[in-house]
Amino acid sequence: MQLTEAKEEYLLYLRIERGLAANTLAEYKRDLDRYLAFLDAAGVADPDAVTPDEVAGFQQSLLLEGQSAATAKRRMSAVKGFHRFCLQEGFARKNPTAPVRMPKTPDRLPDVISIEDACRLLDGLSGTRPQDLRDRAILEALYGCGLRVSEACSLDVQNVSLEEGFLRVFGKGSKERLVPISGTAATALEEYLKDGRPALSMHGRAPTPDDLSAVFLNQRGRRLTRQGLFKIVGAAGEAAGIRKLHPHTLRHSFATHMLSGGADLRMIQEILGHADISTTQIYTHVDRAHLAEEYRAAHPRASW
Repeated sequence: MQLTEAKEEYLLYLRIERGLAANTLAEYKRDLDRYLAFLDAAGVADPDAVTPDEVAGFQQSLLLEGQSAATAKRRMSAVKGFHRFCLQEGFARKNPTAPVRMPKTPDRLPDVISIEDACRLLDGLSGTRPQDLRDRAILEALYGCGLRVSEACSLDVQNVSLEEGFLRVFGKGSKERLVPISGTAATALEEYLKDGRPALSMHGRAPTPDDLSAVFLNQRGRRLTRQGLFKIVGAAGEAAGIRKLHPHTLRHSFATHMLSGGADLRMIQEILGHADISTTQIYTHVDRAHLAEEYRAAHPRASW
């Protein structure tokens, strides 16, 4: 089997068996197309003909182009997954990526905002227009429930149960989980569903079934896109004096503030939908970093 055929089989596997989202699949395809073009230039067309030298050469080419170690590592992760698949499916007799070390990346803590900034951000969301109610519900849900962007955009009305205090969301790999919602997040979402969403839905012309089921709608009554959500969060951040606020920053802040408040790490893992506890453990480092910052700022002799 040729490399191009094996690539298509791998992408099909990722879509059908792994259930990866369309955006993630597109990234895998771009990374593998780039890798296969590199191999083609080297005269390699068969999975079994790839050697560790070609794999290492591709990795080196990424770094020589000036790509960051993190970007190179992401691209190499796609390459490694592809060759593991080829070995498992019998397209190759060996895995040429096994002896190749991944690029080292410096430990990078996720961006978070302080509890004070979070409260100022959310308390500053006023207005009674349908889009105002929607924007407040979105930011409250991102911070109050730790939702990913894709999870907020794909949330359906039938999966909101405010009486029971849960949202049914579908995370990476279409994995389903229940996320608790209460307090100001539940209140904001309830107000939006009652007074905001019906008004927005009236603007839609020939809405699709997907639009009719969506919780968050845009000005045209369509399901809100990722780009639309980014703009809403960014604008709210600017209004609160928080520049370049990213939706994922609210998810990181949710986890960090929960940990600071004494929440169990396993419980945070369950809410965030992390498959591995090690992914959640990074927030313990964030929490310690914030404690150190607060100590240096507050103690009279800490900066001497």
